[in-house]
Amino acid sequence: MAITLTVSNHFKYQLMDKQVDLSADTLKIILMNNTFAFDKDDDATLANVTADQLETGNGYTQNDETLANLVLAEDDTNDKGKMTCDDVTWTASGGSIGPTGAAIIYDNTTDDDTVIGCIDFGTDYTIGDGTSFSIKSIEIDVT
Repeated sequence: MAITLTVSNHFKYQLMDKQVDLSADTLKIILMNNTFAFDKDDDATLANVTADQLETGNGYTQNDETLANLVLAEDDTNDKGKMTCDDVTWTASGGSIGPTGAAIIYDNTTDDDTVIGCIDFGTDYTIGDGTSFSIKSIEIDVT
């Protein structure tokens, strides 16, 4: 699946103000319902997006998935800094998960749970009972 990450303006500010430390903070990822539309100006914190997060159940647990093995790198060829991490997977059990059309990555270490950005899947997915849904090759670019 091709994914894009739209970064929140609040994250950019928090990064410049040294409130976010991608090398040390705990980053989490959540799945959003299929009616969610990310606004990089207004969706600044977890509290701003919680109402559109999928409900806990059938193999999905709200605010539970942590991004692991974060690696920061300087990319002089493409003039950016980037962070990569392991893939994340949810497996539906006892029913379906979704539909979902996006995921939010947020910093669980900041006082306000800063939203870093939104991965828009470009389509809606429903994860059927007994099947898995993965987001692979997660990369956050700061340009």
